[in-house]
Amino acid sequence: MAPRLVLLCGTAFSGKSTVARTVAPRLAATVVSLDEINARRGLWGGDGIPVEEWIRTNTEAHAETRALLTAGTSVVVDDTSSPRFLRDGWRALAADVEAQFTLLYLDIDHATILARRAANQTSGKRQDVTDEVLTQHLADFDPPGPDENPVRLSSIDLESWSAQ
Repeated sequence: MAPRLVLLCGTAFSGKSTVARTVAPRLAATVVSLDEINARRGLWGGDGIPVEEWIRTNTEAHAETRALLTAGTSVVVDDTSSPRFLRDGWRALAADVEAQFTLLYLDIDHATILARRAANQTSGKRQDVTDEVLTQHLADFDPPGPDENPVRLSSIDLESWSAQ
């Protein structure tokens, strides 16, 4: 059976990392997290990262994912995956190594995102995102269109889906 590449797509605080940790064991997959790659590189996206650095991180993520898929290991990519050309690049990588491809879009409304961020600011469970970066991120986010055939999870779906 061909390995699978599951590409997560969603804004900050949409639950991508939580979903990645839930999905990966079920698929015997490895998580490739662009946030973790940035951390290894001494970068933190919550403060804003120059485009050139995101390109380097994305290139490294593609190389790690390609190696895993080529070895027969399924991969869950934990990333915002916006704009569209980034999703198209992951789709092309999967096709190139003959892996199955699933785009999993966490379609979470902005009110929920802001509530989760506020809860995080109290708990400190993860690093925060500056107001300026979050505002720009939410304004610029490019959600997948119907032609991309995403599997869509909403806030309610995510709660019940994670419980299963």
